[in-house]
Amino acid sequence: MWKKDIDSIIEIALREDMPQGDITSESIIPMDSISRVIILAKEEGILAGIYVAERVYKIIDTSVFFEKHFEDGKRIKKGDKIAALKGPSISILKGERTALNFIQRLSGIATATQKYVKAMQGTRTKVLDTRKTTPGLRILEKYAVKMGGGKNHRLNLSEMVLIKDNHLKIVGSISEAVKSARRRVKRGIKIEVETSNLDEVKEAFQGGADMIMLDNMSLRKMKEAVQWVKGRVILEVSGNINLHRAKQIAALGVDFISVGRLTHSNKSLDISMEFLD
Repeated sequence: MWKKDIDSIIEIALREDMPQGDITSESIIPMDSISRVIILAKEEGILAGIYVAERVYKIIDTSVFFEKHFEDGKRIKKGDKIAALKGPSISILKGERTALNFIQRLSGIATATQKYVKAMQGTRTKVLDTRKTTPGLRILEKYAVKMGGGKNHRLNLSEMVLIKDNHLKIVGSISEAVKSARRRVKRGIKIEVETSNLDEVKEAFQGGADMIMLDNMSLRKMKEAVQWVKGRVILEVSGNINLHRAKQIAALGVDFISVGRLTHSNKSLDISMEFLD
């Protein structure tokens, strides 16, 4: 991850949570109070965001000692002590909610991702994320997908050409859209085309697309596309993907399945901070 960008995200979160300090802690807790705390897993899952939590405390107060007991990407069980902290009580309380918010959300994404990875085991298919991310948190949420064993699709609109149905409503032709993109973008940039039937798959392939997305197709139509393509171009499947459907689609032999719900509809993992003294 990019330290400068992560720190910027953290600083925004801290300003949001305490624009004028933590008036509760600062008004009732002695300045010289020192506390020992643990970050505790309340349920099983895949950890992601422990480094972000550590940066939260580096920004708040460098005197807070932060010891990681688990690394990102590792499975944690209920009752596991994920990390231990020691330092000024006020500083620890200031960062508590922000640090936990990051760990809980990112661990939830990593945990959900691994469920899809496991559902596709034994096949060639890999799970991809999408741009359906929380505004401002994309690099963190895509990092969490990687910690869960998934792969990152394009990070942003500047990274790759992805010609979708709304583009085609304006341009009118897959062939013309691919031709125009190839002519205008830098050499080496990949071009993907979203398709909804076999005729569009054929047009995208013959037009020179690097990847073809099979969007919201039935299993029968996807199977036809896989059989026609015969491995000559990368195939991605998208649209209304759940675990059961992902397993069925992976069995067809596609290269990737993109799952928007990894980042837009996941459940945060239950993780807490407990003061020992």
